Amino acid sequence: MRRAHNPSPAAAAAVLVALLALAGCAQSSGAGDVVGQGFVSGDGSVRQWDADDRGDPVTIEGADFDGQPVSTTDWAGDVVVVNTWYAGCAPCRAEAPGLVELATERAADGVRVLGINTQDDAGAAQAFERTFAVPYPSIADASGQVIARLSGVVALQAVPTTVVLDAEHRVAARVIGKADPSTLQALVDDVLSGADAVDD
Repeated sequence: MRRAHNPSPAAAAAVLVALLALAGCAQSSGAGDVVGQGFVSGDGSVRQWDADDRGDPVTIEGADFDGQPVSTTDWAGDVVVVNTWYAGCAPCRAEAPGLVELATERAADGVRVLGINTQDDAGAAQAFERTFAVPYPSIADASGQVIARLSGVVALQAVPTTVVLDAEHRVAARVIGKADPSTLQALVDDVLSGADAVDD
């Protein structure tokens, strides 16, 4: 809550330094509570949107860490699971096997997975991908310009966040924090089947 009086310049500077040091982590209420290490310590809070309530289609595109172009326009008609991550993020590492499993097992169902890496250089990102045998591409997005296409759905500091785009590439579901594999599979199933959304 904002105080009635203006803080001194020294106090304002101290607050700014503290916020910058802690920025990058959110919990399940909205963008959530900021904690250390720059990742989300949330509980996997889920939101879904009914088909009639989804917004316009979203195009997510950029270059991977080899400089190759990646775009959701290449996956027309497919459900796309978009996951924000970076290599030093503990929840990102914890959820990686589930995302790899999803990408591997559900490809035949028309499900794609796309990573958005928020801060790594190529070496760190590619080492992560080798460690977890990641089969899907990730867009390098240290600038935040790619995530900005999901403004209002994904907070720039909320890593990891996972978004499910339906076959028209409209936002159908979102998980803030570590995505439980069974929850993610269920969200994808709901989108594929056209089931109505149920908010938690």
